[in-house]
Amino acid sequence: MRRGGYRYGAGGYRGEPSGRNDGRSGGGPPRRGGGRGYHHPPQPHNDPSWGEDTRRGRSRDGAGPVRVASESVHSRDSPPHPVPKRRQISQPLPNICHNPETKDKLLPVHRPDRGGTLAARTCKLRVNHFPLTFRPDTILMHYNVDVKLTSPIRHGGSQKISKSDLSTIRETLFSSDTRLPLEKTVYDGEKNIISAVPLPEETFTVTISAGEDERSYSYMVTLTLVNKLEYRKLRQYLNRELMSVPRDILQGMDIVLKENPAKRTISLGHGFYPSYRPMFHQDFRNGVIALGGFHHSLKPTSQGLSLCLDYSVVSFRKPISVLDFLFERIDGFRLEEFGHFRHRVKTELIGLKVNVTHRRTKQKFTIVRLSNHNTRDITFTFVDREGGCDPYEVNIVDYFWDKYQKNIVHKDIPCLEFGRGVNVPMEFCILVEGQRYPKENLNKNASMALKNMSLPPPKVRQSAIQAMVESSDGPCGGGIIQNFGIQVNTTMTSVLGRIIEPPRLKVGGRHGEIMTVTLDPQKCHWNLVGKSVMKGKPIEHWGIIDFTSSESDFRFKLRCKEFIYKLKDKFRSLGIYMNDPLGVERSSMHQLSSHGSLSALLKKVNDWDRVQFILCVMSQKHVGYKTLKWIAETKVGVVTQCCLAGTVNTGKDQNFTNLALKINAKLGGSNVELENNRLPYFASDRHVMFIGADVNHPAAQDVNSLSIAAVVGTVNWPAANRYAARVGPQSHRKEQIMNFGTICLELVDCYRRLNKVKPEKIVIFRDGVSEGQFDMVLNEELRDVKSVFQKQNYFPTITLIVAQKRHQTRLFHEQASAGNVSPGTVVDTKVVHPFEFDFYLCSHYGSLGTSKPTHYHVLWDEHRFTSDELQKLIYDMCFTFVRCTKPVSLVPPVYYADLVAYRGRLYYEAKTELDPSSANEHKYFKLHEHLEDMMFFV
Repeated sequence: MRRGGYRYGAGGYRGEPSGRNDGRSGGGPPRRGGGRGYHHPPQPHNDPSWGEDTRRGRSRDGAGPVRVASESVHSRDSPPHPVPKRRQISQPLPNICHNPETKDKLLPVHRPDRGGTLAARTCKLRVNHFPLTFRPDTILMHYNVDVKLTSPIRHGGSQKISKSDLSTIRETLFSSDTRLPLEKTVYDGEKNIISAVPLPEETFTVTISAGEDERSYSYMVTLTLVNKLEYRKLRQYLNRELMSVPRDILQGMDIVLKENPAKRTISLGHGFYPSYRPMFHQDFRNGVIALGGFHHSLKPTSQGLSLCLDYSVVSFRKPISVLDFLFERIDGFRLEEFGHFRHRVKTELIGLKVNVTHRRTKQKFTIVRLSNHNTRDITFTFVDREGGCDPYEVNIVDYFWDKYQKNIVHKDIPCLEFGRGVNVPMEFCILVEGQRYPKENLNKNASMALKNMSLPPPKVRQSAIQAMVESSDGPCGGGIIQNFGIQVNTTMTSVLGRIIEPPRLKVGGRHGEIMTVTLDPQKCHWNLVGKSVMKGKPIEHWGIIDFTSSESDFRFKLRCKEFIYKLKDKFRSLGIYMNDPLGVERSSMHQLSSHGSLSALLKKVNDWDRVQFILCVMSQKHVGYKTLKWIAETKVGVVTQCCLAGTVNTGKDQNFTNLALKINAKLGGSNVELENNRLPYFASDRHVMFIGADVNHPAAQDVNSLSIAAVVGTVNWPAANRYAARVGPQSHRKEQIMNFGTICLELVDCYRRLNKVKPEKIVIFRDGVSEGQFDMVLNEELRDVKSVFQKQNYFPTITLIVAQKRHQTRLFHEQASAGNVSPGTVVDTKVVHPFEFDFYLCSHYGSLGTSKPTHYHVLWDEHRFTSDELQKLIYDMCFTFVRCTKPVSLVPPVYYADLVAYRGRLYYEAKTELDPSSANEHKYFKLHEHLEDMMFFV
């Protein structure tokens, strides 16, 4: 094991002493030539030296599997033949696993060392990873569950069986047959049952009733064995005896850990929210509550398998009566004036699920509409199921009294209609528990309260996590997991964090000189008081569109002369020359709603004298913003900068500084650079390019809109702080970036146009992919890049890194009162992957809530980074983000790709509103040629 004094898959063979085998421990300079694996061509399949270990690992160089004979493995500074400067097309790709079972798939690279050692200081941390142990000899049985109705539902109703009914069917069946032990099985609520004992593979008949006066339904339940989940394979993976993660076993164990919270809490997405005596809740007093809960996952780590659990908050509708809900939700609501509120009531209720109270039933009903008539006027045809009498017309008021002895009190309001003509008075309906309330619909006070509850300080969050992992409602409660050979240590993992020293930065002085900024290591912020930007872009031609000219409220109307004076003064203080605007075009907010007039307005101002940018001042946020950006950036070809009059009218210096920094970056200036103009590791290299890629998907409830892919790339070296961007649509929720290689080549050509040479080294940062999609990134996207480059006889060395923010790992100081971890905190031991190259880096200062580190996972590395080199490189890059004077939480290529993907989403929405039939055409996303090389998106 790597952490136990032996290295495996890192330049040696299994059992080789763990001393570094990279030529660096003796103090010699690192070799930069070639790429990882280029000097180690893979051996043919019939090479007799390839033994069992060919299936277990790859060399440190990534050229192929680890060889059994140590003489055949060369150290990274002792190549068996001269290292070529550029890879020949005849050489195969490195890091290929030549195993017939994997069909020559590329595999993620292994960790190059035991972790980094670079540190200005260290700190003792707690991580919300709870060590999980299991009996390796355990075998779980995975069964497929097929449930079918024995007879169709009457009235042509839906044949789909709800999750709640599926769970009832399972519990009914397993409680009535001794061969099906309920305590030894777990169910995911859909198609999968995991059992600790063998179950009969048979078809069973189960009859259930939704409740009083409800028809009973019979179901055929068929159990079929799908797989045997052997824990020993997971142990082999953790011991590095298997290279492919046994996802089926992890998925089975995940179902086991979710069984208890699924029974005891509200299950929503991947989260669980206790509602009975909740530990964390808040009543917003408007029919909405917030519940604190948790989401968790299993992670293979260096210390073994871990349960990672984090705190989460969601807003729900209260499970109260429909009438009480309406009184809370609608200001001034009165039943006597129901007609006045009818539209608002429909908005609040339609689509919600309710239970009824006039009879015993667990059935849930969806509100389809309000009845057209008031309750006292509703009649229906009663049909006796027993055939005792002929059908007859009955008034709903009389029916409820005769059938249920229920007197309807509120007769002069509509009923709720559930479909197929079923009407139920509102007073007998209660909202079903666990119906999410969209946070974007919350009022200002509730929204702020939810935000505060969602962003607890580290001490509170750590306490909440600890309480939930120990709770009887949590994954470890109920005594279930022990039946499946699992135990969880409920103590957070202790790790030693390293804090990397921040870089020294360069900015301009008041008299044109270059100044060096030494940062405070606690917050790592800097300011530009008494300083200027590194390279200011002179502004000679610009214009203003004042959309606030018709505003009657002075607070939201631009004070134009005062604004221009202060903006010019700010640019002058930052060392940037700025002329007076060529003119101010008066307009109104209404013009933002008209595509034609807005397009004409932008073209008019742009034609004044080929303006460098247009400053657009608005009185408030407006949906026309997306149309403005789409027209300006794809049709007119002009940079725009939007701002709110209410913000700039305050005259705050920081607001004008933010405007100036963004405008200077958009026009090609440089706000700040690293000292010596060089990034770590590449300090002696000539041309290096950084690429960021991301995909923006539509909201979960949107089942039609396209996804938007964005790719950005640096166009200057060695500062590497200016980017070009490309954006376009692709299939709905498709994560793989189509034509990724072609897009990257287009950015390389952009680099060549500006620098007269192509970059020799490329580092790609990919955002938004999970561990399950790593194979797609490696074997689809990376292969596409290499294939396109090879066709152009272009062979740069490439490193591919995934940056993840959507994970659950949190870092806490061992002393809970110490607050958030410091910028530059790195963790790359114990809670990281057992053998692949990953680490957690918190690069920003967390002033609100609990800082979340970014998880960086290296999938491909032809530059042969050490842990220290890559961590320092990424951390230093986080200081080059152009919009602020502090390090950001995400490496800039990914941050910018996210901004560009969101900008593409705005283009799509603007075009969809104008012409839905053609919004998916790529031509509507093509940037104007004047903006293709500019940072218009910041």
